[in-house]
Amino acid sequence: MEWKARGARGPHSLERAEESLDELGELAASAGAQIVGRVFQSRVAVEAATLVGQGKVEEIAAAVRAANVDTVIFDHDLTPTQQRNLERVIGSKVIDRTQLILDIFASRARTREGRLQVELAQLNYLLPRLTGRGAEMSRLGGGIGTRGPGETQLERDRRRIGRRIKKLEDELEGVRAGRALHRRRRRAVPLATLALAGYTNVGKSTLFNRLTRAGVLADSRMFATLDPTIRPLVLPSRRRVLVSDTVGFIRNLPTTLVKAFRATLEEVKEAALILHVVDVAAPSAPEHAAHVRRVLAEIGAAEIPQLLVLNKLDRLSEKERDCEAVRRRLLASEGCLSSAQVVAVSALTGAGIEQLLTQIDEMLQLDRIVRTTLRLPLSDAITLARLYEFGRVVAVRYGHQYCEVEVDIPESIRRQFLGAN
Repeated sequence: MEWKARGARGPHSLERAEESLDELGELAASAGAQIVGRVFQSRVAVEAATLVGQGKVEEIAAAVRAANVDTVIFDHDLTPTQQRNLERVIGSKVIDRTQLILDIFASRARTREGRLQVELAQLNYLLPRLTGRGAEMSRLGGGIGTRGPGETQLERDRRRIGRRIKKLEDELEGVRAGRALHRRRRRAVPLATLALAGYTNVGKSTLFNRLTRAGVLADSRMFATLDPTIRPLVLPSRRRVLVSDTVGFIRNLPTTLVKAFRATLEEVKEAALILHVVDVAAPSAPEHAAHVRRVLAEIGAAEIPQLLVLNKLDRLSEKERDCEAVRRRLLASEGCLSSAQVVAVSALTGAGIEQLLTQIDEMLQLDRIVRTTLRLPLSDAITLARLYEFGRVVAVRYGHQYCEVEVDIPESIRRQFLGAN
């Protein structure tokens, strides 16, 4: 649906609404649905009882009967009352965008943490929708003791769900505390974390696999990767960093999911550098990039340095591969991050990956690279081997009983070597 201002026309708004409906189709297909039709309505105001107008509801009902449809999905949040009214008239199951996303997340969660997060989001979504079920089951009279059993069951369900929500929140708080502990331990050893962030289905998992050889699922379906994964990566400077692959963002991401996935999103907040991955071949790439920046700002990660990674370079023609022109197109929508560093890559073919790693090396401030000259005994082959392993040896000069090694190494490794000598 598209809401238009009175007396005004909004072609860009209409375009965005059409794109959102296309995205809903992709989400439904990812959930295993077969799309048989779509309906669009532009209105000045929402219809309180059914969201869309009465004529449109009857049109949908006729289409459902003609195609023998079992589920109707609305690209807009429905109130419990609207959902019940629509189901009554249409005669088929009715769900909204939020419920569809929750169903996809429930089917993709694999770890215990992921399942806890999804269940919490589902229960928070379900709780207000219990209202009205008891009224349908009850028979209320005019005197004391005439309260029907349905409303009693409703209250019982509410209490049970409330207790379960509290238990899940406590368990997730434990997960959050555990993640915080892991982060403190990582900070004790100067090990930077890179967070991959971006719109869903931009190729983050493919890029993650290309960088770390992790072998995580890379699928064209939306939200194919749900549970976060962290793997080590060695940069050209021989610095060790950790790379975190996180859930993809999407427009109108349910607030219940943002709240439930707080522990996961904190990995992004604590990152030393965010790799903002964009599908450079997508027509809606500027809007997607702007949306990701808004979500990053909402979770308190707007001030973290970002490297814009233009992925799927292999889908562009040679003419379209002007990195600077693409950057201007992506950032023009909001006019921010105009000075952002940009690297164009193809995670599928490996093009541009070396340049990406070099750029990461230059942008990372934690455990900076310093050039150091160390004098080692000729017999100390172990230390020399470690210098080759953890740094980039520039020159080796041999003396009578020693060798001088000029090497670019991380500050933390330099301190270790100086302390040992």
